[in-house]
Amino acid sequence: MDIQQYMQRVGQEARSASRAMAAASTAAKNLALNEIARLIRARAPQLLAANARDLEQARADGLEAAMIDRLTLSTKGIEQMAAGLEQVASLPDPIGEISNVKRRPSGIQVGHMRVPLGVIGIIYEARPNVTADAAGLCIKSGNASILRGGKEALHCNQAIAACVREGLLAAGLPENGVQVIETTDRAAVGELITMPQFVDVIVPRGGKGLIERISRDARVPVIKHLDGNCHVYIDDEADAAKVLPIVENSKTQRYGTCNTAESLLIARSVAKRFLPDIGRMLASKNNEMRGCAESLAILREADIPNAKFVEATEQDWFEEYLAPIIAIKVVADVDEAIAHINTYSSQHTDAIISENYSKAMRFLREVDSASVMINASTRFADGFEYGLGAEIGISTDKIHARGPVGLEGLTSQKWVVFGNGEVRA
Repeated sequence: MDIQQYMQRVGQEARSASRAMAAASTAAKNLALNEIARLIRARAPQLLAANARDLEQARADGLEAAMIDRLTLSTKGIEQMAAGLEQVASLPDPIGEISNVKRRPSGIQVGHMRVPLGVIGIIYEARPNVTADAAGLCIKSGNASILRGGKEALHCNQAIAACVREGLLAAGLPENGVQVIETTDRAAVGELITMPQFVDVIVPRGGKGLIERISRDARVPVIKHLDGNCHVYIDDEADAAKVLPIVENSKTQRYGTCNTAESLLIARSVAKRFLPDIGRMLASKNNEMRGCAESLAILREADIPNAKFVEATEQDWFEEYLAPIIAIKVVADVDEAIAHINTYSSQHTDAIISENYSKAMRFLREVDSASVMINASTRFADGFEYGLGAEIGISTDKIHARGPVGLEGLTSQKWVVFGNGEVRA
């Protein structure tokens, strides 16, 4: 296969399809989404079989446990894909929405209309559910898309892609409105990110190395996040009943996701009260605790069976482990917690556990991250949980889109003017 020639053809077909996708009615887009959801449910056995082939190869290739976790598709995961598509279909269609209309002294009325971005290239690694999520959001937002999944999920991605193509055709939309790249050749990524004549924006989802490469080499705008160093801060006015469940869920529900807590901060005045129970919970789940001297002294004094303690280095405060490892630091108060987070955070998701309204609101205002939470697990930083139906990814950029990127994040605005014969003086 001539990769350059293949990608040029894919790009041309996407650009052509983008015009029809932008003009598609809400009814047609919703019909496509619901049909794709139906097909995904109906073909669950085939999707699981395709995923099993991918998993077998991944284990043979010696992939890390975190990658295997992201690659694994379950019956529950298939239902979540279908439900996500249906939720996207149920959301208001942003395309064509006119807002902020104001009459000017000249008599004209000026406002904004929400429009698609055009062609979106999405590059991702192991998660096969991204194929359905990305396709659904791009369809509803009136965009054409080019999806390049990792070789680890090749069989499953192609099985999902078949459902997407059939769903588009059933709704009278172009089957090239969503294209899933068929080659595992990495040169395809190099072509995709350097085709501004066909592609309007790139969304990378994957490891730091992938995102750094794309950010460095792309000639197309990129929506991205590099790391997910998420924090939970336990304030001196935290509700004891909330502390352990939030920390446990934030850190241990899943280790391989970008919204998993990697750092725990705790106010000095409550450290001896809460850290022993937190340490027992973490040790029971084989988590290594990399702590400051003060936190380790408290944890060691608690005599926790099977505990793994390591003295934290400066690098640990920056780290996204994606593993059963957590950094722990005792801080003086909310001021030091905010300062620490704004120094070491990746600006992804950070949470405070506190019953003090003023301090909690300060945390919301002053922590410079895409998602900031009060008394909730960091694992809620997710498009589905935020009611977006699904997400194309999470952005820690500050321009255009920030946080989980749903329908609105995949659109732009243009100025529209309503006149009645006015001419400029």
